[in-house]
Amino acid sequence: MTPSTQATNLFSLVSRALIALLFIPYGFGMITGFDGTVRYITSAHVPLPELAAVIGIVVELGLGILLLVGYQTRWVALAMALFVVVLPFIFHQYWNVPAAQVMAQKINFYKDLAIAGGLLSIATWGAGAWSIDGMRERVPAGGAIRAA
Repeated sequence: MTPSTQATNLFSLVSRALIALLFIPYGFGMITGFDGTVRYITSAHVPLPELAAVIGIVVELGLGILLLVGYQTRWVALAMALFVVVLPFIFHQYWNVPAAQVMAQKINFYKDLAIAGGLLSIATWGAGAWSIDGMRERVPAGGAIRAA
């Protein structure tokens, strides 16, 4: 069964929105709780924790918003996927925690990898017509809009 163009566009929008929902609120939280974010990053022994926090804010909030609206979606999703693939190896080392924490850290580790998989899918297929990218494809240099 091949979904209709409308369904494909809807699914593309919903997938971007659901993944952005993971990032945007956390990006705001990193700003409002910057000191706590830096302490958490420091506890993972990440060098330059303030810079790492700023990078996290840019990715989670900045790129999260770009993903949501569908601007430069393939590049944004790829950058976010690379960011997310690194995180579990730093923050969810289930092989290196007390037995009581293994399951929670293992779940978070694999959830991060699954999120990266979703982002790679968006990077592969793009944002769909219901996005800024899709709008830009329908408006050529002359300014006349093509049907989606």
